Formats: sequence, C-alpha cells, structure tokens
Amino acid sequence: MPKKVLVLLAEGFEEVEAITPIDYLRRAGIDVTIAAVGLKLSGKCPVVKGSHGIQIAADMELGTLLAEKKLVPDHWDGVVVPGGLPGSDNLAASKELGVFLQAMDKAGKLVSAICAAPARVLSPLGLLANKRFTCYPGEEVKVLASGSASSSAVWKKDRVVSDRNLITSRGAGTAGEFACAVISKLLTVADGKKLAERVLLS
Repeated sequence: MPKKVLVLLAEGFEEVEAITPIDYLRRAGIDVTIAAVGLKLSGKCPVVKGSHGIQIAADMELGTLLAEKKLVPDHWDGVVVPGGLPGSDNLAASKELGVFLQAMDKAGKLVSAICAAPARVLSPLGLLANKRFTCYPGEEVKVLASGSASSSAVWKKDRVVSDRNLITSRGAGTAGEFACAVISKLLTVADGKKLAERVLLS
C-alpha cells in the first residue's frame, strides 16, 4: 500500500516549493493529496494562486477532509508545508490546520516544511521545540526569540535538516533536495537517491 502524504496550499504559496515535492513524491510512488487551505470556495477542485501568479488546482479543500473525518494522523504518513508569502501566514491562520499538524507530530508522523513555513507555521505550534531545523535566512529569528513556543530549537544553516519526524529546508533552490529527503524518510534512503539520480539532481 503506497504511503500517503498531504500537501497544503494557501493563497500566496511558493510555487517551486509545492510543485517540486508533489512531482517528486508522485514519481516515487507516493500517494499525494493537495489540499487548499483558507479558501471560501465550493467544489472539489479549488484553484489556489501562488505568490508568482501560478495557479494550482487542489484535490480538495481542508474543510472537506475535516468533514470526511480524514484530517487525522491515522489517514496520513506525512505532511508537506510549502513556504512563500503570504502563503505561510495564510496557512498559520487556520486553527484546524494547526490542530492537525500538532496531532501529526504527536503521533510521530512526518512533518516537513520549507522556507518561511518552519518559522511561521510550525514554530508557533511548538513543533520545532528541542529540534534542529532550518528555514529561509532571517526567519530563524522568529523561532529563537525569547518567549517563542519553539525558542529551544537549534537552527542549522544546512540546506535540508532532518530531526526525528521533522524535515525542514531553506527555500525554492533547495526544494529538490527537500523532496528527496521526504522520500528517503517515507520509503528508503535508496529510493531518495534513486529519484535524485532520475531527475539529475545529483
């Protein structure tokens, strides 16, 4: 049975950081569902506009998953949180999403985020606490600030950082490595390397 991953998109997401993981994970045989967050639209395939005007048709809205009782850790092996602005802030504004991400972390399921998302989406939820992480340059200040829910986190300058069930990365230029790290975690390191070779990433 294939691994199942939920990719979250809100208006203003960074396109490369979303499309690259979606593409690479599907190439690796992982079942990827794209969920739109924070849109007041009806229908099963809402369109989400990225920060550079590229529009992506999501598979469904987050509210639909909630209504169908699929917004629970038992239904997913991992979640991918793209960055971008104001996309990251729009994701962080969803209380339902916050509850889901905390539940995924508590269940030990893979939580992965890139660019501004580690600092703006995961950190306020305490999901970086006592873990090594990376993010877009300068965003780490928010995480490490006194009083932050994740102030005990340890920032690393690496392009991709893995710590237990958490994977974080720096930005659009590291999206390929980020996606391969997710594949390596959900499948095997060999699978991650194989995909990287197929797309000439390494």
